[in-house]
Amino acid sequence: MAGFPTLSAVSRRLAGDRRIATGRVPRRAGLAARGMRGLAPAFQVVGRTGRAVLAVLLLWQAAILVVRPPRFMLPSPLDVAATLLARHAFLLRETGTTLVEIALGLGCGAGAGLLLALATVALPRFGSLVWPLLLVIQAMPVFALAPLLVLWFGFGLASKVTMAALIIFFPVASAFADGLRRTDPDLLDATALTEATPFQALWHVRVPLALPALVTGLRVAAPLAPLGAVIGEWVGASGGLGFVMLQANARMQTDLVFAALAILATVTLLLRVLADALGRRLAPWAPETR
Repeated sequence: MAGFPTLSAVSRRLAGDRRIATGRVPRRAGLAARGMRGLAPAFQVVGRTGRAVLAVLLLWQAAILVVRPPRFMLPSPLDVAATLLARHAFLLRETGTTLVEIALGLGCGAGAGLLLALATVALPRFGSLVWPLLLVIQAMPVFALAPLLVLWFGFGLASKVTMAALIIFFPVASAFADGLRRTDPDLLDATALTEATPFQALWHVRVPLALPALVTGLRVAAPLAPLGAVIGEWVGASGGLGFVMLQANARMQTDLVFAALAILATVTLLLRVLADALGRRLAPWAPETR
């Protein structure tokens, strides 16, 4: 169409604006140097968290020395560390079970949320029918569904993966759909002047601009994945860290409960770091990912 911008021109303009926003004008640099720059924020997060955890452990140990509570009520950090070392093989095996549930739940929940957000924006009538229903479901306490999931899917892997996926699904779908709907109307008007189809406009204009919103949803959802897996294990399981915590609590092995909690906290921190790294990869120009 003579005199009007093409879709490729609009896409190139968007890409150029993103590079300018980050100050990252393409230049030749070594892969190793670029990789270290990308990992620097992750190291900062781990360093800040490590200092905070160390301060809490020192205060915890000092309180144990002063108050001297029974070990079954509150073990010391040294007791927890000794349990981690003494039962590392057992804990590593159960951690593997929970990690599989977390990974599958995260992938299924994030993928389903992304697809549903795209469908509700690409098909407005479908979105007007489905979105109110999703809001009603989201208002329900997801944890109350755990016994039903065990009843429907059994005590195996499926019920835990479904529980984790449900918890992850709503933040990703809601954040990404909101980002897709917030596309600048001027850009949509410019795209309408081209020969682009609605699908091309969605893929080349709406989706790139909605990536920061998707990153925000992933950063909220990723640390919740262990929670969904553990809740599922509490309701019914034969393995996993949630199962270990439940059995240890019944036997008053509080040091083992805290050891499982320490592993879960580490996994949650790593998931947050991975979500941040993915966000910088997907949308390096966005302030939310810096």
